[in-house]
Amino acid sequence: MGRNILFITTDQMRFDALGAHGGRIARTPVIDLIARRGIDYQRAHNQNVVCMPARSTMLTGQYVGTHGVWMNGVPLPPEAPSVATVLHGAGYRTGLFGKAHFEPHVDFKGEFYENRMGRDGEFGPHRGFEHMELATHSPLILHYGAWLREHAPDSIAGFYPNLTSKMRVNGAGGGDTGAIQVHRNPVARNVYHTDWVADRALQWLDEVAPEEDFFCWMSFPDPHHPWDPPETELSRVPWQDISVPANYPGSPEAARRILADKPHHWLDYFEGRKVSNMEAPPSFNPSQMTSDQLCEIDALTHIENELIDEACGRVLRRLETRGMLDDTDIFFTTDHGELQGDFGLLFKGAYHVDALMRVPLLWQPARAVEVEPASVELPVGHLDLAPTFCAVAGLDVPDWMDGEPLPLTQADAERQGRQRVLTEWDSDFEGDTLSLRTIHRDGYTCTLYLESSLYEGSEGELYNVREDPRQWVNLWDDAEYQSIKRDLIDDLRAHLPIQKNRRTPVAPV
Repeated sequence: MGRNILFITTDQMRFDALGAHGGRIARTPVIDLIARRGIDYQRAHNQNVVCMPARSTMLTGQYVGTHGVWMNGVPLPPEAPSVATVLHGAGYRTGLFGKAHFEPHVDFKGEFYENRMGRDGEFGPHRGFEHMELATHSPLILHYGAWLREHAPDSIAGFYPNLTSKMRVNGAGGGDTGAIQVHRNPVARNVYHTDWVADRALQWLDEVAPEEDFFCWMSFPDPHHPWDPPETELSRVPWQDISVPANYPGSPEAARRILADKPHHWLDYFEGRKVSNMEAPPSFNPSQMTSDQLCEIDALTHIENELIDEACGRVLRRLETRGMLDDTDIFFTTDHGELQGDFGLLFKGAYHVDALMRVPLLWQPARAVEVEPASVELPVGHLDLAPTFCAVAGLDVPDWMDGEPLPLTQADAERQGRQRVLTEWDSDFEGDTLSLRTIHRDGYTCTLYLESSLYEGSEGELYNVREDPRQWVNLWDDAEYQSIKRDLIDDLRAHLPIQKNRRTPVAPV
């Protein structure tokens, strides 16, 4: 048999959130140690910058155009290929705890099994996972909601009401500054979803015998908005004691100057004229956000990341105590990032920049295999995770996976010919369609805009990320960069996956 696999994911975490990646506010010693002891991929990109498509890529090892979940609200069919099915078929115990989101959460008819499970007191099997206990940011649905109703019903009303009755993302503000989707949550820490996810994973892991191999996906819903961690934890990072994030332009005027050189949906969003996707509250006007509001949101995000780090520590200590850690490979990543003040913006959407595309990706191989720590600079992607899990298990990579096993060293990455990583975006929201195709190669990020209701198909973005790491200067029309742009576009077109599926959206999220 192969080695154990502990797969840890967060939701909407920036690459620079971790101390290992330059973060200076949130204390993340557990995850930082994984980075120091393992392989730290410095240029890992997702294949889509929102939840459902990104998570479907992690599960299947496929490009978005292959698995067909091209935007939130498009369900991944239950019979879709799954690395968990492969591992379970090879004798692995398989469990998923926390946020799955392969199926829409807005599901009044109970059409999707992920949503029915908690209501009906069932835990799988589903998608190759023999056991699932699911949570999201809302305390009203999934297993977490059912658990709260039984064990801490008074806590439910303390959470932020994320969706309005019209199923639009809530634009209400709160906290000290009135910041959007900020809320004072009186919930006890031990029943907040971060600790709950770790508790459910621990209970399941305690039932796995030492001689059994396991694949445990522990998936935290934070630091995704709404920002409503337990009120008892707010003293960890007082928002009054921090400055605005380093990539914040400094003022609305400065943000306007930066955004004026980007395709128009950027500035339309900043000015509150148009939200072109479902990933931000339609009523939010970023140009009116104050620096105090941004600081409060930033502080709450750091608090949520600290709680995640401590929950990971509890699980790793239990595996150590049980003598299972030496034979366990640990992986850590997130589905996508968060703008978090970059360009004067919040949330996510059709913005293919590092804030959303570049994700933390760490792999600490089992101690028993004695792999040296390494930093890999060449690009890798989420679609490489599932093939890597197969390799760890000693299994052949199925031919339906588009990725390949992650390299263990920079030299391995060079031997594999790692040159580029691709990210796709398609959306259809309130009559606005938008399609982006992006390549990152040789320190450049190039995004081609396909014809849509918002663009003719001649627009785009080009950034020299090494010289302009904040991606403030769009070189798309710069005469000195036209040959580089043409080369990147040709490379992008040559390597774009063939779109095999385009499934129908059935819900907003």
